[in-house]
Amino acid sequence: MPTVLRIDGYRFYFHSHEPDEPPHVHVDKAGATAKIWLTPVGLARNIGFRGPELSAVLKHVTAHRDALLESWHDFFGH
Repeated sequence: MPTVLRIDGYRFYFHSHEPDEPPHVHVDKAGATAKIWLTPVGLARNIGFRGPELSAVLKHVTAHRDALLESWHDFFGH
């Protein structure tokens, strides 16, 4: 599970066994977790993040989307 970004206590990473899914990133912080699609940016799943934190997660993903997509393609080779 390569970590591709850490910001404001959030860990953004990929699961190495999900290469056939559309590009996405997993985000964890303090026991909460979310899965965020990258094209377009959108919530796939949320467990534990409250509204304001989830908004912050989505803003981080949007702000770093190009780098996250590049990391996805570099890692999975697509």
